[in-house]
Amino acid sequence: MTRSAVIITGPGFQDHDVVYTYYRLLEEGWNVDVATKDGSGVTGKYGVPLPMDKTATPLVSFDWLDVAQYDAVILTGGHEAPDRVRQDRRVLDFVAGMDRAGKVVAGLCHGPWIMISAGVLKGRQACAYIGLRDDVINAGATVHEKDVVVDENIITCSYYGYVGRFMQAVFATVEARAAAHAAEIAEPVAA
Repeated sequence: MTRSAVIITGPGFQDHDVVYTYYRLLEEGWNVDVATKDGSGVTGKYGVPLPMDKTATPLVSFDWLDVAQYDAVILTGGHEAPDRVRQDRRVLDFVAGMDRAGKVVAGLCHGPWIMISAGVLKGRQACAYIGLRDDVINAGATVHEKDVVVDENIITCSYYGYVGRFMQAVFATVEARAAAHAAEIAEPVAA
């Protein structure tokens, strides 16, 4: 089964976050969309343009976000992009919907700002970039001094230097949740 993910970002994104997660998802054979406010191109903090190359899938608008279409949402960092993105109700509703559906919601570096505004971190275990630590605590999460924390369908990563471990957690969590769901469906119904 082909998996699908959407990377949500905006102007001033952390170039490392988007480039690595995008190509890593493709490498695993996933369908990948990159969503920006109106589906138009944006530029990263260090000058990487989106879309990144002529083979990249065209960007999609936040209007196009649909929980039924994705197994995971990746919320990347670079303090400017997540701060802009978290002000958009379409994204917040989508992220909250992904959480309610038990689908993977993964935030990298400053990406958890979007998770905070969507209300999905309350009562959760998480890690946080130093500049986000107080915000994550104030959102009701318990913060651990770790590189990556997985709490059911919620994944947080404290710094883009750990993006490799972050993506391993995304892949493992999606597969584990799919296997658990398949096992639930396969269980015989008691008479």
